[in-house]
This record gives sequence, C-alpha cells and structure tokens, in this order.
Amino acid sequence: MKLFQRLLVAPAALGLMTPLTVNATEVNLNDIANYSDVESIDLANSFDSDQSNKSPLLAGGEGLVDSFSSDGSFSTTTTASFSADFAVGYVDGKGIKTGTTDGDEDVQAVYGFQIDLNTSFTGEDSLDVSIDAGNAASTSPLAEFDLNGPATTGASSSADDILTVDGVSYTFPLGDKTTVIVGDNTDGSALFTLACAYGGPSNTLDDCGAPKAGITGGGVTLGASYDIGAGFSAAVGFQFVETGIATKESNDVYAANVAYTGDTYGASVTYASYETGTNGVDTDYYTAINGYWTPEGFPSISAGYEQGTLGGVNHTEDETLAYFIGIETDLGAGTFGAALGTQGSMEEAATTGSNSAITEEMMYEAYYSYPVNDGMTITPLLYMKEKATAGTPDETGVMVKTSFSF
Repeated sequence: MKLFQRLLVAPAALGLMTPLTVNATEVNLNDIANYSDVESIDLANSFDSDQSNKSPLLAGGEGLVDSFSSDGSFSTTTTASFSADFAVGYVDGKGIKTGTTDGDEDVQAVYGFQIDLNTSFTGEDSLDVSIDAGNAASTSPLAEFDLNGPATTGASSSADDILTVDGVSYTFPLGDKTTVIVGDNTDGSALFTLACAYGGPSNTLDDCGAPKAGITGGGVTLGASYDIGAGFSAAVGFQFVETGIATKESNDVYAANVAYTGDTYGASVTYASYETGTNGVDTDYYTAINGYWTPEGFPSISAGYEQGTLGGVNHTEDETLAYFIGIETDLGAGTFGAALGTQGSMEEAATTGSNSAITEEMMYEAYYSYPVNDGMTITPLLYMKEKATAGTPDETGVMVKTSFSF
C-alpha cells in the first residue's frame, strides 16, 4: 500500500517542480540588481506572524524574564520569587486544660507556599502582589513558624491548600526623600524602621516587643516615609476598613515612627492610636521604644518595650505592657539566636473602680538557622510559653522548619 501511494505522489511532485524550473530560466539578473535602489524590501518580513513565538521563561528561579504584554512576552521589569516551607514537630501541653489529658501534643507536619510578584513601571516604583497557600492553620501546634494557612485547623478545613491573595501594594517615590505606599491587606507599618536586629523564626517574638505600635492586620493601607538624612528617618501609617475609609462609623488605626540607624546601633520610637468601641468613640494608645547594638565580634543585642493605655472603661487608667530582648550570633555556617519576651501585649485585668496588676505570660525561645545551600535553609526551634490560667500547663514546643527559595 505504501509503495502504491508513493507512485501516485511522485508524478504530482514532478508536476510542481517543472514550472519552477521553467521560471528559473526566465529570471533576469540585471532586473534584480536594480532593486538595490529601493529603500526597503519587506519581502523577508511579509511572512512574519503577528503572534510572538517567545514563551514566558523563568530566569534562574529569580523571576520572570518577561511580563506578559501585548506581544505575548513578559517585560524585563517583572520578577517573581517563590518560597516553600515544611515544618514538623510537636508541642507538649498544647490544648491541655483542666480535666483534659490530651490535645494537640502529637507530632504533626504542615507546609506553606508563597509567590511574590513585583513590577516596576518607572524603575523607582514597585507594584507588589503576594499569593499564598498552605495548611498551617493559625490554631495548629506549629503556628509559631507563621506558615501560610487558614484561620481554622482540622483535616476537613475547606481553606486548606487554596491559593489566596495575601496583599497588593504600590510603592512610589514622591520627590527625592519621600516614599509613599498604598495597598490592601498590607501592614500600615510597611515603611516603618523598627530598630531590631533579631530575626527569630517564631510568630510571637518577631514583633521585637512592639506588637501594637507596629500596626499590622491588613485593610486599606496608606503610608509615607521621609529620609531626614544622617541615618534619621520618619514615617506615618494608616489602616482603614475597606467599607468605611476614615469615617466615624469605622474604627481606624493611625501610627507614626521615628528612627535612627547606624552601622553598629540604632533606636526607634513608634506611636499608634486605635479607634475602638462603637463608631470609634474610644481610643487606645501605644508607645514602643526599640533599640539594637551589633558590636563587631560579639552577638547582636535587640530590645523593645511597649506600654499602652486603653480607653473607654471604668478604670482611671487601663494599661498594657510588652517587652522583649534577643541576641544573635554567627555559629559555624549558620546563625544562633535566643530571646525572651511577653506573649504579645499583656492587658491589665478589668477590675471596676481600681487598677490591678498585669499578669505576665512569658515566652522563651532558642533557634539555629543553617543554610544548606543558596536556596535551602533548615531551622530547628525550641520554645516554652508560660500559662497563667489555673489548670493550664506551660507549653514546650520542639519543631524543625525546612525552607526553600527559588
């Protein structure tokens, strides 16, 4: 059958070649030479397709070579970074209360994944989009690693493993010394300079003793920073509810930050006011002082202290308190760190007519961050949380996180 098909095709091919041969003998080479006087010939480009044959490539894992434009390619100003974290461990005492002998003490494993997209339109501005996924719920025993995940825990959680937009922001310069940020689901303190050199992996102590003054929590964000010079800077930040920006009906947050950063030491003062109560009739105030010292050849030392005043209650003065101290040093190929501090902002007990003592709940942690290679880091963490509630034991956590960046 194949031989019969070839016999049929051969005469047809010869028939097509014959006129081509004849036409070739009729070509006038002198006439072709005359085309040299023509300014341009589009013959070579007349067969080009309007569609680009370029494919969006990833350059060394550092970002997208081109961002998609009208010709199907990516602009060179768009980059993407990827990270994945895997954590395994257990917490002794997690979930145990009076009359309960078990809880979340079994060994568990969770993961988190994140994509950070960045685009610049002028070379000085930055449009940033963060996309997260994971199953590390905020209530899970491994929540201290602050991995991406839903607000609730459990194998049946419908929010597990779903990609969500974690924040969108646009940062741009305004003159030579001012930077402005606008965004949604972005921290209002994004442009603040918090004088803290400690970089521990836990979620509780990573605020360096300023859990309220360094405003976080998303919502509509507006902020600006100003480079005063000689190491000094100033910044302001605002957070609003999407459905009521700077209105009386919504509770808004305002904050300001002044800082000095040098080669071996730095200090900052951060102040924030939170509108609370119905229609923002009450206001809570927080002031945080932070500092660090990084002497050559010695561990770095970071410390923070925050005090707050709560409004709208029957006390003469309701107070909150938070403090922190941490050290870090190079150890072998990695970094060792240890810290202690309060578990967030501790509030004074609400006793009508008189002030009462603030009940302290401390946290202690130690970690070691070891870079296996340029894109992989292993971080073991050991911590202990005090519990002031009667019948609730202290928590002791042992866990390891493996982080990949690509």
